[in-house]
Amino acid sequence: MPGRKRGLAVDVLGLVIAVVVLAASAHENTAGIALLDRVAAGTEGTVTKALADQGFKNAVVAHGADLGIDVEIVERNPAGKGFVPQPKRWVVEQTYGILMFHRRLVRDYEHLPASSEARVYWAMTDVMSRRLTRGASPSWRWA
Repeated sequence: MPGRKRGLAVDVLGLVIAVVVLAASAHENTAGIALLDRVAAGTEGTVTKALADQGFKNAVVAHGADLGIDVEIVERNPAGKGFVPQPKRWVVEQTYGILMFHRRLVRDYEHLPASSEARVYWAMTDVMSRRLTRGASPSWRWA
């Protein structure tokens, strides 16, 4: 089974705004442009700023400008050694980590990219419902 590349757009709380699943051979710019298109369509112009990692290049910044979204590339400090969380960028990594608690997302079992995207939305729905209920377990478990 070929590999997949997931792209996530999240808000400051780590909630998923848009998901793009592409072949692993796809370039980062392809994922970034598709992700910006989905963010612009799904938020109806309310998103005006986006932070992206170094994998995205000028094509994504230019496409964001066409959509009215200011895309800022968050660059690593060259003096930093090892893992250093980037400002605001760690929210996406945290969301990826939380989503990996859902077994179907650890490995890619789905045949269609749309099915993989749907699995991410299902997992995020679970995360949101747990946050709303503060992770309370159903009462029938302890009876």
